Amino acid sequence: MTAAGSEAPWWQRGIIYQVYPRSFQDSDGDGVGDLPGITSRLDHLRCLGVDAVWISPFYPSPMEDFGYDVSDHAGVDPIFGTLEDFDRLVAEAHARGLRVILDFVPNHTSDRHPWFLESRASRDSPRRGWYVWRDPAPDGGPPNNWVETWGGGPAWTFDEPSGQWYLRLFLPEQPDLNWTNPEVRDAMHEVARFWLDRGVDGFRIDVVHALGKDPDL
Repeated sequence: MTAAGSEAPWWQRGIIYQVYPRSFQDSDGDGVGDLPGITSRLDHLRCLGVDAVWISPFYPSPMEDFGYDVSDHAGVDPIFGTLEDFDRLVAEAHARGLRVILDFVPNHTSDRHPWFLESRASRDSPRRGWYVWRDPAPDGGPPNNWVETWGGGPAWTFDEPSGQWYLRLFLPEQPDLNWTNPEVRDAMHEVARFWLDRGVDGFRIDVVHALGKDPDL
């Protein structure tokens, strides 16, 4: 809330333009859009009267969900460029008075993320509690009747080596993080700080409504 007569925050009154990197502008002729391509079009966006550019995920990813299955929250997938390309994009945007907003994906990771690989390795793994693991129901099925966002099937995937199920509200390749674990919260806060330290102006938080799960299922 702002004081009477004061101007509303920029994010309440500004024009925010979403850029999906993969299809926006290809700078190197490989058929995939990239961060240098976005940088090359900043003057165009500025001429449109845009105040901020919201960039969809460009993080390292197996691309099972086109970037929303993140395998490294603090990097750039090589198909989109490098961290240096990102730093240049931010600097060039700010030089034009444009703010940069990133898609922040805190609800889940890729099943190839180092955190999940370690969590999945053993029931005794220090990161086992970073994800939502549960024993089977008495009949051997999923722990409860929760359904996935897409398709309406069970929101659980069985891990045969450990004999437990892990929660994933989206694809089986997108296990949900356990936000009741303070180590998870600290780790994701560090991710946010990483990008803020690189100059980003804010985040669009993906699936924020699903971060909290009933621990009793």
